[in-house]
Amino acid sequence: MTVRLMLTCLCDAFAGEVGIAAVRVLEAAGCEVEFPEAQTCCGQPAFNAGDWNAARPVARRMLDVFGGEAPVVAPSASCAAMVREGMSMLLPGVKTPPTFELVEFLVRELGVESWPPQPGPDGVRRIAYHRACHGRGLHLGDLHERLLGTVPGLELVPVEQVEQCCGFGGAFSATHGPISAGIGMEKLRRLRESGAETIASGDMGCLLHLRGLIERHDLGLRTVHIAQVLAEALPA
Repeated sequence: MTVRLMLTCLCDAFAGEVGIAAVRVLEAAGCEVEFPEAQTCCGQPAFNAGDWNAARPVARRMLDVFGGEAPVVAPSASCAAMVREGMSMLLPGVKTPPTFELVEFLVRELGVESWPPQPGPDGVRRIAYHRACHGRGLHLGDLHERLLGTVPGLELVPVEQVEQCCGFGGAFSATHGPISAGIGMEKLRRLRESGAETIASGDMGCLLHLRGLIERHDLGLRTVHIAQVLAEALPA
């Protein structure tokens, strides 16, 4: 199957390695990955901020670049949700490409039930998974945890109040910094109590927010995108 990777703005600006990992994972699952180099933003920041007039031309460009029927895969629940839910509000009647979050695509579209497809390296690590809020809109549930639970050598530890927000909230973290940081620290308290060494998530916004708080308070935790966890489990 040919798929198109929508890298997302945060991966492009701060974590290109996540895009590389996503390509490795999709190829290991049997996909041919195309990367439209003309892609920019899906319009979500302006959309979430209420500036729909500014968001519309950005969204239209995204739809022009990703026109067609080949699936679009994004390593981000929020960007996938923007295409599937936000576009219809922003541009009523517009046709959107079939768009999926990375793990959602692996499990629900490709039928991947365990990872890796071939035996990879074992390395026992204690990981806690943080669910991004936009995953609720896509009805992802515990999809990520179930797949991570099949990775050899990986110990997925439970976290209290797993649906709790990290406080990022896009522009909210910039306009309401103290409140955002307070929510993030409460989330980190629960993640640390789990005994995890690493925090994984499927959304770069959450990871960047939590990583900033971890570094500021010297909490000694590693943050990693789930695409990187899956890629690290593949044979070299």
